[in-house]
Amino acid sequence: MESCPDDALYMAPFKEVAEKHSPHWDYAIQLPERDEIGEKYSVKGSQFLKPLFEFSGACAGCGETPYLKLATQLFGDRMVIANASGCSSVWGGTSTTIPFTTNKEGHGPAWGRSLFEDNAEYGFGMMLATRQRRQKLLQDMTTLLVDVKLPDDVKSAFRDWIENYENPDKCQTAAIEIETALKRMGPDLDPRLSSILEQREMLRTQSHWMVGGDGWAYDIGYGGLDHVLARGENVNILVLDTEMYSNTGGQVSKATQLATVTKYATHGKRQVKKDLGLCAMQYENVYVASVALGANMNQCVQAFKEAEHYPGTSLLIAYSPCIDWGIEMKNMMSEQKEAVDSGYWTLYRFDPRRIEKGANPFQLDSKKIKYDLMQFLGGQNRFEQLRRADTETADKLQQVLLL
Repeated sequence: MESCPDDALYMAPFKEVAEKHSPHWDYAIQLPERDEIGEKYSVKGSQFLKPLFEFSGACAGCGETPYLKLATQLFGDRMVIANASGCSSVWGGTSTTIPFTTNKEGHGPAWGRSLFEDNAEYGFGMMLATRQRRQKLLQDMTTLLVDVKLPDDVKSAFRDWIENYENPDKCQTAAIEIETALKRMGPDLDPRLSSILEQREMLRTQSHWMVGGDGWAYDIGYGGLDHVLARGENVNILVLDTEMYSNTGGQVSKATQLATVTKYATHGKRQVKKDLGLCAMQYENVYVASVALGANMNQCVQAFKEAEHYPGTSLLIAYSPCIDWGIEMKNMMSEQKEAVDSGYWTLYRFDPRRIEKGANPFQLDSKKIKYDLMQFLGGQNRFEQLRRADTETADKLQQVLLL
């Protein structure tokens, strides 16, 4: 191998690289986590939080992974993820490795994978099981406060937990109080108290997420997804929208945009993209947001916050540039900004809670268009390929996107 400058990218023996960079790594991982971060749900504050997501092995510049990183920073210590087959299940849980990690207390995302066709049902079942188990704990604690003579610290901890059953932060504090108080009572516990201690992972509120690509959400798994949207239960859905079946080589999906050249649409897709957000908003009780991290970081952080705090079903549709688009992936974040600035991708939030305040539930977060749409399309091979092959058809189809 020819010699390369230190800052160049090149293959080298592991031992050589490890000896050079290990001291830097050892120093970095020993840095303490900051507790005083200001507003957690802000762009600056969120980035002081430890990501519980690392070394995913995704393609360089992948547009999907930043959204999971952000989610784990905001509430990863209590996330339960049902991951659909696809790119996110490959970089999310490849054989023998997983990129999700834990915080200093040992808490981190719980991750499981299911198939395209039943991931929504899989995640929904997780939520129902968790709810049933937590409701049983709630019932047991309420009964024990009446029927059993308990130490004052146990009674106080039980009451705190019951009062803050659905409050993540206060419930976390109460859960620690319960564990400490019950362990202090010694090994000979009442069987009902022992059962509570054994199920202490259920004392903390869980944040249930169904994660997958557009192949799952728009196509193969849409039946199950629509069922979940219609139920109105407290679950969160994150769609990593690459506008094609990325993991299997870039095939057309219902999320593929008009005029896109991709596998099984080699002459340009002739139908407009399915509007998944509109389908969900028609239920009127689903929180829906369309986000693009590179275009508006603050809007994305706020959408994640609002979705997770919404006491019902939430749907986040995340614009996720893919290497199969024929773009330079080092410019992935800039591609997102140009997509929004040109009007190709719209940022919005639909929050049903605003109706109770007499406000419009729909908030358009995109600003005035300031970038030429045709120039944006020309920068991606998935659109430009059609223009090179058939300019007349490209003009006809791409003009529709201007409407």
